[in-house]
Amino acid sequence: MTTPARPPLPEYSTANRILIVEDEAITASDLRNRLTAKGYDVVGIASTGAEALVQVATAHPHLVLMDIRLRGGMDGVEAATLIHERFQLPVVFLTAHSDEVTLERAKHAEPFGYVLKPFEERELQIVLDMAIYKHTMERERELLIHQLREALAHVKTLTGLFPICASCKKIRNDEGYWEKVEAYLTAHTDAHFSHGICPECFASEMAKLPPPSD
Repeated sequence: MTTPARPPLPEYSTANRILIVEDEAITASDLRNRLTAKGYDVVGIASTGAEALVQVATAHPHLVLMDIRLRGGMDGVEAATLIHERFQLPVVFLTAHSDEVTLERAKHAEPFGYVLKPFEERELQIVLDMAIYKHTMERERELLIHQLREALAHVKTLTGLFPICASCKKIRNDEGYWEKVEAYLTAHTDAHFSHGICPECFASEMAKLPPPSD
């Protein structure tokens, strides 16, 4: 299965896009109103895990706020696991369940936060902002690592002892043939050469010329 393209990196602000996954319509509507009042952009409400996967792919939220107990064949932990694997998006659980079995299952979904109902609005806002900020920093770090690996892949280095002629300055290659320094470096590095003449060589060559005739 082809992995969907990741959404662009979000800017860290309260205008981030949130998808709510909650099967209680009244609770979901209340959450949307509270988050909108705080400045978040609620891009949709899903009542099942399957619907959440579809909306993540189409609405491109920056974060998913997920209840654990959902109607249908897929609960919130399963949905969060798939969202993490397919879209690499942060998920925050908002649930009334804190028993050990539920908590242990929730850990495997690698959530960015776990908030218990009933909740304080300030507490939820802090968890959401920190989750989005952490995810943004992780994505930026991944991008920098990728760029560094690409740069290193294009770098060629020479190490070791090189046999070089003391007279003509040619280098003996791995096949035992002698070749000019610039040819050897061009073959083994990403260096390019332009040619000129230094003042000493210019003076030497000029001295070889016959004197001008009267």
